[in-house]
Amino acid sequence: MNSRRIILITGGQRSGKSRYAQKLALSLSEHPVYLATSAIWDEEHRQRIERHKRDRGTEWTNIEELKDIQNVDVTNRVVVIDCVTLWSTNFFNETNGDVQFSLTAITERFEAFIKQNAVFIFVTNELGLGGTSAHDLQRRFTDLLGWVNQHIASRSDEVVLMVSGIPVKVK
Repeated sequence: MNSRRIILITGGQRSGKSRYAQKLALSLSEHPVYLATSAIWDEEHRQRIERHKRDRGTEWTNIEELKDIQNVDVTNRVVVIDCVTLWSTNFFNETNGDVQFSLTAITERFEAFIKQNAVFIFVTNELGLGGTSAHDLQRRFTDLLGWVNQHIASRSDEVVLMVSGIPVKVK
């Protein structure tokens, strides 16, 4: 592999983002990397994560990193980062909802991570399509994720919006 490529896959919850990202990664590599960013919240969530690992199969290299993705070496690999929403949540929760601090920390790590020569497939949620929450914390998180998504999209070679399992090329 001799060129870096960044792909952002966005959409609503259960829109087919992860499935599309995984199919794309497997079409580009026999042994892609799956970089999981989710903390384990409870037993049901742990079981869900384990099921997803089994479903991916042995061709995947599974790596878990809650925040410091820039420390994960994916040089010359195809990597699915699933997902930006949960990755952002890890910063947001740790800072008690400090949007500016979280945004700075996330974008700095993103920029350091993408310096590697790899194909990056970022998965994220498009939270801003819904109504405005009555809760301040949720509004601030929606703002944070919107700005993070805009930053990643601006650096991406491709952006795909998933709608009911159908990929719609945006960029």
